[in-house]
Amino acid sequence: MTALLHLDASARRTSLSRELGSAFAAAWRAQHPDGDYRYRDLAADPVPFIDEAWTELCDHVLAQETTDLDRLPDLAETPAQRAAWAVVVPLLAEVRAADVVLIGTPMYNYSIPASLKAWLDQITFPRMSLAGTRFVVVTARGGAYSPGAPKERFDYQERYLRDFFAGHFAVEDSVFLNAELANSRQDPALAHLRAQHDDSYRAALAAARRLGKEY
Repeated sequence: MTALLHLDASARRTSLSRELGSAFAAAWRAQHPDGDYRYRDLAADPVPFIDEAWTELCDHVLAQETTDLDRLPDLAETPAQRAAWAVVVPLLAEVRAADVVLIGTPMYNYSIPASLKAWLDQITFPRMSLAGTRFVVVTARGGAYSPGAPKERFDYQERYLRDFFAGHFAVEDSVFLNAELANSRQDPALAHLRAQHDDSYRAALAAARRLGKEY
């Protein structure tokens, strides 16, 4: 049975990244009526930041030279370490069970929300691989950061996530669908770019629906 893990990170309850993620998920669920669909709202139900006990678990993994993350409960030696592991268990189980991980995220200050970074930190251990997992990231950006745009070099959202997936998880199959110039909806100074935003959003929405059927 194929499985989809769907994450949202936008602080807005109604947002473009949530709309794009919902479109992909709806198409995927229609294509896989018996599939395992899991949803987590990282903004409404935030994952706690890692603490010292979590770092101690990482030290145990390194010392044991193990790639078997199922052994982590046995490596926890203190109540604090066991409490840290209890936070990780459901998060790690979800991502390791998924064939496809769908992340809906806005760009905040050229990068990702703290809620998404907290999730990434919690599920990331030394020598951890998610090779074979497919990642789809749907984003909303206030400005334009696509190749050739004046602010291209300030994109620490897609660049960071793409590099992180490949460098730490050994995931090469990652797709990004970006709706740009979203601030043209609110900012009078960007109103003249609204048509470009609408085109960008429609293209991302169509791609999300198409990929949802294909994945």
